[in-house]
Amino acid sequence: MSLTTLHFAPYETTINRSNVVVDGSPNASTVLTVSHWPGLPVPHDCAADTSAQMAFRYLARGADLHGDADVVTNNHFDQDGLCGIYALTHPEAALDRRAQIEDLASAGDFATYEDRSSARLSMAVAALADPARSVLGTLPDDYAEACSVLYRAALERLPQWLDDPDSCRPLWVDEDAELEAGIESIVSGAVTIVERPDLDLAIVTLPPTRRSSGHRFVGRTFAGIHPMALHQATERSTILLVDPAEGRHHLTYRYEGWVQYRSRRVRPRTDLRPLAERLTATDKVGAIWTASAPGELTPELHTAAAGPPSSLAPDDLLSVIVDHLSSAPPAWDPYTTA
Repeated sequence: MSLTTLHFAPYETTINRSNVVVDGSPNASTVLTVSHWPGLPVPHDCAADTSAQMAFRYLARGADLHGDADVVTNNHFDQDGLCGIYALTHPEAALDRRAQIEDLASAGDFATYEDRSSARLSMAVAALADPARSVLGTLPDDYAEACSVLYRAALERLPQWLDDPDSCRPLWVDEDAELEAGIESIVSGAVTIVERPDLDLAIVTLPPTRRSSGHRFVGRTFAGIHPMALHQATERSTILLVDPAEGRHHLTYRYEGWVQYRSRRVRPRTDLRPLAERLTATDKVGAIWTASAPGELTPELHTAAAGPPSSLAPDDLLSVIVDHLSSAPPAWDPYTTA
């Protein structure tokens, strides 16, 4: 395999060195970018949902585009980047585990999985980067340095973790219990999901109790219900969490809409900020609605934590949201390359 000499190097050290970037954005010396990020050109025959899948497709096409580059890098640390870098630095071993590695990448990026062990390994990778849970001790304050430490540690541990997910059980056991609680809440009907396929929307109603939470990517959390439990139950890319007990409703776009997703159609995002202004004007108790830009990884709309919860009845809230999603123009196109 022609990539046996390719090895990992920290992103900052490759600025003046021919390099391959997986799952991030290129720097001045990048000769090949294997990434599903928006706006980046995709190597022929390599398009896929995750960057790790793209890396395997690059191996399948013959790994013929990286010239004299002998290092692979990334500008951030996460599960998809780790899996893609491992594929290009250990191609033979990775190909033997291709389905498992691709599943781990999907669990990290999209909170979806085929095998529960992939979900657990995604949790372990997230825990490795969590200062409160990491087994690596104190991580550098500088993000670039921390990424270097994390990639080296994770690349060293990944083969054993893939062979024996129980070997990193202390890193995933607590969050796995949260995932199980989320699954049980859906199965029991405590959490209900109603879909609007025409708007690619899922309306998720939370119960007063039996809440769960979990990680997104590395270093982010999703509260109310574990995202893996939710995303296994619905493919809809727009999620409305309705919280009748607290009035802290939450609308979010999933990550699938930010990247160049390939396996199914994802409805283009709208800008949620005008919707936030409309809801603020509509709410009767002075609740302030806030929203992030459509170019964020997972744009969100919710009431400001420092202010009162919403007074809107769930049906009234849904009516305003449906009107916005039906009429607002697309505000994000990840497939247009520069």
